[in-house]
Amino acid sequence: MSPIISIANLSKTYEGGLQALKGINLDIAEGEIFGLLGPNGAGKTTLIGIICGIINPGAGSITVNGHDIVRDYRATRSLIGLVPQELTTDAFESVWNTVSFSRGLFGKSRNPAHIEKVLKELSLWDKKDEKLMNLSGGMKRRVLIAKALSHEPRILFLDEPTAGVDVELRKDMWQVVRELRASGVTIILTTHYIEEAEEMADRIGVISNGEIILVEETGELMRKLGTKRLKLELQDKLRKIPAALRPHKLELTSDGAQLIYTYDRHAQRTGITALLNDLGKAGIKFRDINTTQSSLEDIFVNLVKRTK
Repeated sequence: MSPIISIANLSKTYEGGLQALKGINLDIAEGEIFGLLGPNGAGKTTLIGIICGIINPGAGSITVNGHDIVRDYRATRSLIGLVPQELTTDAFESVWNTVSFSRGLFGKSRNPAHIEKVLKELSLWDKKDEKLMNLSGGMKRRVLIAKALSHEPRILFLDEPTAGVDVELRKDMWQVVRELRASGVTIILTTHYIEEAEEMADRIGVISNGEIILVEETGELMRKLGTKRLKLELQDKLRKIPAALRPHKLELTSDGAQLIYTYDRHAQRTGITALLNDLGKAGIKFRDINTTQSSLEDIFVNLVKRTK
């Protein structure tokens, strides 16, 4: 089966000399959830903007469902829905009116039944008459998704869809994304939440400095990059890490108040039990302990270093 999006040798240089994209080659399969991940300034927004027809491409080509995005602009744009990262909405309009108006922008005939279906699927039906200015940030983000779905696109771009959304709403939106995929919509997702990518994406592409540095199935990528950090808040500060603890490859914070242990959360043995035993033998006591997921920024820095 041909990919629904095919990108070949795409480059983009802005006025002033900034090369945002460098020879991008990428195919996205119909019906998949593709996670596009990368640090700030990596080129994600430029790539999405070009595919969606918002930014003019440089060298290379892109086809959407077989249509060239430049020659067949109207055909390709009608296939795409975009949910931007910024909460750009008309504050004084009602939810119903703003979503219906978006459908009309694409030349689609009125279809109240479809608008109702979209609003109900996004848990917005009881808010249909509310002005956007009265909604929470999470609800406004749902309205952006509803607007993007108003013209029944086959491809949906979600740019940081859960930024500023609480954990409960985030999980609700994950479910919405799964249901969209089940209905046949291809979804391209950008996110800084590693658990979000792991939860939803079938494949993940990592972009850095304008280049795609890898594309892999999610399970394999998370196996490689899914590290966690165990932070131990010490009762008494340390000047240096005792020699007996060096095999654990600990980090000591600059103030000597915390020890940090990094481990592979997918490994059969994390080494935490052995670490705690060795801390006890060394007479090191701690008052608190917590774990954190490595940030994507940290992961990308390490990944880029390894690819140079």
